Amino acid sequence: MTTIWKTLLAFCMGFAMIACSSSPSGGEAASAPPKPAPPKPSDVESGRIAFQRLFTTSRGWAGDTEPVSLQSQNYKHAGGNPDAPLGHDGKSAVWRGLFASSSRRSMKTYMWSGLTGPDAPSPGITPGTEDSWSATNASTQPFQLVYLKFDTDQALETAQKHGGAGLLKKDADLPVNYSLGWEGRKSMLVWHVIYGKSTNEPDLDVVVDATTNQFVRVEK
Repeated sequence: MTTIWKTLLAFCMGFAMIACSSSPSGGEAASAPPKPAPPKPSDVESGRIAFQRLFTTSRGWAGDTEPVSLQSQNYKHAGGNPDAPLGHDGKSAVWRGLFASSSRRSMKTYMWSGLTGPDAPSPGITPGTEDSWSATNASTQPFQLVYLKFDTDQALETAQKHGGAGLLKKDADLPVNYSLGWEGRKSMLVWHVIYGKSTNEPDLDVVVDATTNQFVRVEK
């Protein structure tokens, strides 16, 4: 009888060990799959700061480069990022600057990007292609740095007083973009503060003097 009980006891202990080894531990069963890391926020800059970065880089292409224009690129879900900036603080995660060289008779675009997202441009500064340029072309006339005294956040404050605040109150998702260029007929460097989903057909385009930050006009 003793031998039978010993055999049964050994059998039960062996079965219990097999059952324990085949079942997952409580810690493993309770562990959840790791959560994906939150997306890195986009790096944004005001127009004047982005301009300085792009202008400095353009000097590596030609030592006599002069700025022609600067544009931001704000729009909802830019680069596939649901939190892409809309320019309501006078800043942008993407800026494009156009620079001309008299010695090369060419112009070249440089883009700065701090935007994050699956379809966002490469971070940092990316050069564009080189195109022919003529100093007699009024639409691509360079300007002198001395005229650029006020930044985009300050131009936005002026534009808000001339219709911009009302638009953003009605539509909090309305993008605001910025464009810098020389007006030859008035010998004036101006910021265009552009409200709307399309920069070609904006809801509002407020022109602000980049030297004095004074309101110039509403573009029709």
